[in-house]
Amino acid sequence: MSDQTETLMTFPCRFAVKAMGPAGRGLEAVVVEIVSRHAEGVDETAISVRESRGGKWIAVTLTFEAHSKPQLDAIYQELSAHELVAWAL
Repeated sequence: MSDQTETLMTFPCRFAVKAMGPAGRGLEAVVVEIVSRHAEGVDETAISVRESRGGKWIAVTLTFEAHSKPQLDAIYQELSAHELVAWAL
């Protein structure tokens, strides 16, 4: 099956990946590093961080140019496997 039949997305496209984990442990850098390994030209200014109400957790969102479903799968697999990432969306 081709990439286009496995997803309703049309590539290339802007895509936002979100990872959540404990605050104050460097999750922002981890997300940038992982996405940069799989996508060229990641703009570190395209990142947003939101702290939980109690400040224990953060959600890091990074928007980048996605080129294929396998690329997204690889990013999510690596994010999900990292010890600082509790959830990846």
